[in-house]
Amino acid sequence: MSDRDLTSYGFMGYPVLQSADVLLYRADAVPVGQDQLPHLEISREIARRFNHLYGEVFPEPQPLLTQTPKLPGTDGRKMSKSYNNAIYLTDPEPTVREKLRTMVTDPARKRRSDPGNPDVCPVFDLHKVFSPTSVIDRVNQECRTAAIGCIECKSMLADGVVGRLQPIWERRAALEQDPAAVERVIKAGAERARAVAAETLSAVNAAMHL
Repeated sequence: MSDRDLTSYGFMGYPVLQSADVLLYRADAVPVGQDQLPHLEISREIARRFNHLYGEVFPEPQPLLTQTPKLPGTDGRKMSKSYNNAIYLTDPEPTVREKLRTMVTDPARKRRSDPGNPDVCPVFDLHKVFSPTSVIDRVNQECRTAAIGCIECKSMLADGVVGRLQPIWERRAALEQDPAAVERVIKAGAERARAVAAETLSAVNAAMHL
């Protein structure tokens, strides 16, 4: 991260740009990760301020958090492109399995015979998202007693992740064979978004007497 210039307005003003994207379409709720909550609060503050000055135009967007508001990356930090620790939807199966095979685990478990602690292991955090209950329960028990090792644990996780990604890969492959369909979806979405944006700008202009 030290090689990135964080002193520009492009970096500091990015949350305001996000706010414009949210408020332009007068979203009632926004699906976000836990780390985006402060950014969304800026959107809410801008909406409150505008409404106070000019009248009720914007709803205050509420956050939509899933049961897993933060995913760990392969190095244990939050999953992020900036950290180069992410598993991408475009990664082929061998790449996904290799990334998970080398993922960090409980740092206190140095030998195969050492009992582990799933509560502090980022691999187990991903199990809770991608693995069936039977696998989660097995890992939660057998890791603590060293009945399974980290390699086996990661292999079971990889099966769960690949199973979840398989339909996405298949859908992507189908769309790659029909780029015209993709263009139609993009065009239809842009037209819908443009209509909503025009309504919002009209309401803003009217409220500000422009």
